Amino acid sequence: MIIKTATAAFLAILTRFLLFSPTPKSSYHSLFISDSLSSNTSISRHLHTLTRRPHVAGTPANAEAAAYVLSIFTSSNLLSRITPYHVALTYPISRSLTLTPTPSPSSPPISFDLQQETYPGDPYADVAAEVLPTFHAFAKSGDVTGHVVYVNYGRVEDYETLKKMGVNVSGTIVLARYGEIYRGSIVQIAYEQGAVGALVYTDRKDYGGGRWFPEEKWLPPSGVQVGTVYNGIGDPTTPGWASSEECERLSDEEVDKGGDLTLIPSLPISGADGETILRAIGGQVANDDWQGSGDAPTYRVGPGPGVVHLSYTGKQVIEQIENVIGVIEGEEEPDRFVILGNHRDAWTFGAVDPNSGTAALLEIAQRLGKLQEKGWKPRRTIILCNWDAEEYGLVSLSPSVTISILYAPGFWASATPQLDELLKQATQQVKDPDNSSQTLYQAWIGSSSSPTIGRLGSGESDFAAFVQYIGIPSADMAFGKGYPVYHSMYDDFVWMEKFGDPFFHRHVAVASLWGLIALWLADAEFVPFDYTSYALELQKYMKDLEVEISDKNINLTPLFKSIEELKKAATIINNQRREIEQNKGWPSIWKNDHFKVRELNDRLMMAERAFTDQDGLFGRSWYKHLIYGPSKNDDYGSKSLPGVDEAIEKAKRLNTAESWKFVQHEVWRVARAVRHAAKVINGDLT
Repeated sequence: MIIKTATAAFLAILTRFLLFSPTPKSSYHSLFISDSLSSNTSISRHLHTLTRRPHVAGTPANAEAAAYVLSIFTSSNLLSRITPYHVALTYPISRSLTLTPTPSPSSPPISFDLQQETYPGDPYADVAAEVLPTFHAFAKSGDVTGHVVYVNYGRVEDYETLKKMGVNVSGTIVLARYGEIYRGSIVQIAYEQGAVGALVYTDRKDYGGGRWFPEEKWLPPSGVQVGTVYNGIGDPTTPGWASSEECERLSDEEVDKGGDLTLIPSLPISGADGETILRAIGGQVANDDWQGSGDAPTYRVGPGPGVVHLSYTGKQVIEQIENVIGVIEGEEEPDRFVILGNHRDAWTFGAVDPNSGTAALLEIAQRLGKLQEKGWKPRRTIILCNWDAEEYGLVSLSPSVTISILYAPGFWASATPQLDELLKQATQQVKDPDNSSQTLYQAWIGSSSSPTIGRLGSGESDFAAFVQYIGIPSADMAFGKGYPVYHSMYDDFVWMEKFGDPFFHRHVAVASLWGLIALWLADAEFVPFDYTSYALELQKYMKDLEVEISDKNINLTPLFKSIEELKKAATIINNQRREIEQNKGWPSIWKNDHFKVRELNDRLMMAERAFTDQDGLFGRSWYKHLIYGPSKNDDYGSKSLPGVDEAIEKAKRLNTAESWKFVQHEVWRVARAVRHAAKVINGDLT
């Protein structure tokens, strides 16, 4: 009788719980990616509004764009605000470029107008005057004259080729083409090679075609890729602290000593102007892989006989920038955050970079607002961030969990490895926007058995502050790679509507995927991180490393052992998670399982930070992650085990006992970091 009564009471409680229990979170997740909530019309409207005017950081037009983002966040029932900062930005005052083709009096100087041209019927002709003159942000002001040397992409290996050809670039002005490395690296390497100035142009082989925008997707002959040449991260006048209205700032002399600003004048120029200069360069014929395409002139390396006079004057000012923040507070764990971020500022109209991502972010905000109306509340807090001044060099120190740029078929993603499985599962829930008969995952893998997931080593992307500086699991995703009108005046709504994503289906798909991942991270009882993928990835790196230095007396055993410890820790925590899940359910409501869950989640969340070191990479202390970082000579490039890689490169060049001893030191540093991560996952004292 007692048993029956107890059973009846238990069933009564259970029935009451089921009657009044909320809708399962998975139902809201399915609704989020359903056709009933998604809208390519609204996302198109967002992009059109954001890109109506050029909106460089620090300008009134960018403040207007921030106000629009705020209005969408607010109307979507997000607790929203604008957070201003006062940062150092640079703008052009004057610039000129003159070419004297030969010393002959019959060759008068050619003065370049340095203008990007509008076209007949250009809907943005009325605001074209608001486009800043083409320039490199944070370029050094100066007036230089010199013979021209063609240096291909301006990489270290390109200068090695020139040395073998007997070409000396000291005292010259180099002409490099965009395409392989970060423009700031191009200028920095040129300075290190002895050049007095640098011109960077967009070659037809990489960005052009027989026909160009608006007829085709290619960059017009007058198109110029602008951008920053700052080699640091954040406001150079406030390294390591926030740029508030009244704060400590470094002097110009102190900033110059920091080593992140370029030390020779530079200027971006068009493909047409680049070819004109190339025709004035004599000397040896460049290698076949240095040549252009089509009817381009034969590329020679110089020096000269053409002489270039480059003059640039810029101004550095403190301007207000604005980050827009929208928050949906978590119901059970409001102190745990999932952040979605994308920057808003653009060099001109910025339809692809960055506002395709901002439009997707606004679409997510509106869908989340509709979920809230239907009763959904996240377990953890979701924060939507729209960053400012990213283009100048992540000046607002803009960290983000995911960003999205959309301009062509072909999905790709990069992430820290514990997110690999999450990405794979999420892409299986979203339709491929270019073929609705298959999932995004099926399109992603193609004929392979599994997708290729990149790693977040770049130092010039929105996620850099999270991954490289703090050590937070992050992901980056997009459709398409490398589009021809990048950072030019022609990256506008018309280009996107005609060539990038005509029906905005890819925008909708990435908003679905991006938001779904955020929902899973916010609502899952157990944070969906799997460090087994991390350990397996590190084992792959070790195999490559072992081959590379097989003939050197470097002890890799500490690193092998620490990776094995990480692998064991990942297995143990996965088993612990399964054990808690199996023990859950009635009558576990009276147990303290929620404390076990939170403690386990904390270990999963904090492990990534263990891969950072407070001293950072040698000579680049801002980059503190020892597993992933940017290439030393290309901030766009990604390196695994960057400290070890740089030490090996230097040791091979010097081949001294001391240099190889430093390689061993870097191996020990990584081994300690990996072992630290394993201890964090295990919950051990560190």
